[in-house]
Amino acid sequence: MIVMTTNLPGIKLFSRGKVRDIYDLDDRLLFVVTDRISAFDWVLPNGIPGKGKILNSMSVFWFNFTRKFLDNHFITANFGEFPEYLQPFRDQLEGRSMIVRKARRIDIECVARGYLIGSGYKDYLKLKPVGGRVNLHDNMLPQGLKLAEKLPEPIFTPATKAESGHDENISIEQMANLLGRPLARKLSEKTIEIYSRAADYALTRGIIIADTKFEFGFCEDKLLLIDEVLSPDSSRFWPAATYRPGENPDSFDKQFVRDYLAGCSWDKNSPPPSLPPEIVTRTLDKYKEAHRLLVGEDID
Repeated sequence: MIVMTTNLPGIKLFSRGKVRDIYDLDDRLLFVVTDRISAFDWVLPNGIPGKGKILNSMSVFWFNFTRKFLDNHFITANFGEFPEYLQPFRDQLEGRSMIVRKARRIDIECVARGYLIGSGYKDYLKLKPVGGRVNLHDNMLPQGLKLAEKLPEPIFTPATKAESGHDENISIEQMANLLGRPLARKLSEKTIEIYSRAADYALTRGIIIADTKFEFGFCEDKLLLIDEVLSPDSSRFWPAATYRPGENPDSFDKQFVRDYLAGCSWDKNSPPPSLPPEIVTRTLDKYKEAHRLLVGEDID
């Protein structure tokens, strides 16, 4: 069964994002991960069957893994523990949903980069070196780094949180002006700590986490990690065995879909085409393999 959108009569819809349908449960929220997939700021017309269950399971794993470094909003993904009024919707919710605490979201995407790829690499190429160093969003990097090269140490590159369209990369100084210096510093420190711990673990499982993005919020003035965590939708996962600096890496994430769309005739300004069955199948296989390696078990 593929779930492209959910319909829960009597349950108040809080918001509907590119992938998640979120429902209001008073002091809590119900996150439902659909099988939708987005690329280049468009939701594609056909989804990836079972993708939502994979992402939900991986977020549960990472919420439990990262809780020792920072608390988060996750409460339960066990459908048997859901309220009685949600039980009639088992076919839409079981395995692809979780109940979380409500939090006041901080409208900043907190991006950690351990390798130079994507928009970080594009921005790096545009910058003029000074004294053999390149200032990438207030991070001083060596001149002459290659595509996908590992950075001397992970860096923090924040972005504004856009409801639609592209998030905009900003400097750490701009972020400090928006949030205040103490909070900006704490978000930077926690982003790098969580990324570094997760990346070290993933490497023991044969996966490089090249970069990822986190979201944070407050619940009763307590800082929490929120939204999703370290999924193939929010991160770049590369097989360590085939990684080579200077080459475009293989991936276990939706970069495969982006590459397909970038190579077809779609202009990215009009509604996107449907993904061919072979692209859907290969994308699902990549997500399943990432889950198997990182979580340590297969998912149906």
